[in-house]
Amino acid sequence: MISSLGIIAGNGVYPIELAQRARAAGVQRIIVAAFENETRPELASLVDDIAWMRVGQLGKLIAYFEQSDVRNVIMAGQIAPKNLFDLRPDFKALLLLGRLKERNAETLFGGIADELAKSGVTLLPATTFLEESLAPMGIIAGPKLKKRTLDDLAYGFRIAKETSRLDIGQTVVVRNGTILAVEAFEGTNDAMQRGGLLGKGQAVMVKVSKPRQDFRFDVPVIGRQTLETAQTAGILAIGVEAGKTLLLERSQLLAEAASRKISLHGL
Repeated sequence: MISSLGIIAGNGVYPIELAQRARAAGVQRIIVAAFENETRPELASLVDDIAWMRVGQLGKLIAYFEQSDVRNVIMAGQIAPKNLFDLRPDFKALLLLGRLKERNAETLFGGIADELAKSGVTLLPATTFLEESLAPMGIIAGPKLKKRTLDDLAYGFRIAKETSRLDIGQTVVVRNGTILAVEAFEGTNDAMQRGGLLGKGQAVMVKVSKPRQDFRFDVPVIGRQTLETAQTAGILAIGVEAGKTLLLERSQLLAEAASRKISLHGL
């Protein structure tokens, strides 16, 4: 049982759902490190304390958890790529960046986890309290899939595992055995739009975890925004890695997938 929990809150509904689930599981005290222009303001009403900071204020983030006497922290939600380019790091963040030869999610967030550990703070798996939202195998929601579509999902899974292993991206868009788009720094939604335009309403999207994914951060996530983007882009099916992908707002997500006629499939 965790009595006090810290959340490093990025954008989207993920931090909100985490706070709700943690509270339902009996966590008595929740404090949040929130980021300007990223974290949803409504999260403040669900937690006991919230501190707003800029992306890059690593020293302030660590000091906040130390002063709050919180020893268990979960990282939830992404930071928009454009904000990583607008980074204004404080001294502690500068020291961290100076030690990194490569700057990607794994090295950056791994470095943050190491800095937290030096202060006695443990970064828990990002799926903590959300295990029931992990994707199952097989059809999850939406119309039954044809063999050609299932073949595209299987092919996309294989390719996405390779691109994620190379640290390029964890999402691909496929149509009839052809890769139409590979996610890179722009993010999942933009990759879906590019691939969907080429697929002309007949493409599928596949999202996977990295072969050696550190589940303390960067967990694959599918939410209602993903479905909205898929419909706009003309994506007819979404394949996700079973047991390693979070389905946010699960009941609403499944109902919306059915209403939009977009298939969700666990691979």
